[in-house]
Amino acid sequence: MPRSIATADRVSRDELLGFLRPRHRAVLLTRKRDGSPQMSPLTCGVDTEGRIVMSTYPERAKAHNARRDPRVSLCVLSDEFNGPYVQVDGDAEVLDMPEALEPLVEYFRCISGEHPDWDEYREAMRVQNKSLIRVTITGWGPVATGGFPPRLAGG
Repeated sequence: MPRSIATADRVSRDELLGFLRPRHRAVLLTRKRDGSPQMSPLTCGVDTEGRIVMSTYPERAKAHNARRDPRVSLCVLSDEFNGPYVQVDGDAEVLDMPEALEPLVEYFRCISGEHPDWDEYREAMRVQNKSLIRVTITGWGPVATGGFPPRLAGG
């Protein structure tokens, strides 16, 4: 049985955004006060300005860490665990209510499309006091897949 070959494809910003838009699973890396990593699995999307967006609560570690040190990284994964992935680096900003409300609407749209009742959604976001983390992309690695190096692919 042939072995799969690992890939690492460099992509343009437009190609990166095209890769990110249909993928909504990621692990966000922020930095704790002591500089050590804090990782959070989450759902994310890409807004109309090409920023990665995710919802959270203002008291969560990722929100505290991103406020203190906006340098973050995400590993955006495919739905299938062995599918392609990419590391994206960027600068985060945390939006709280009421500023977060309309960006949370856009967040929902970029992941799930239209909501059946936007008034209900907005009220739920207000009641839950949701926040939004928005990441402006500053760099990214190759779109990669796991597998064997080419020298071992033949078996």
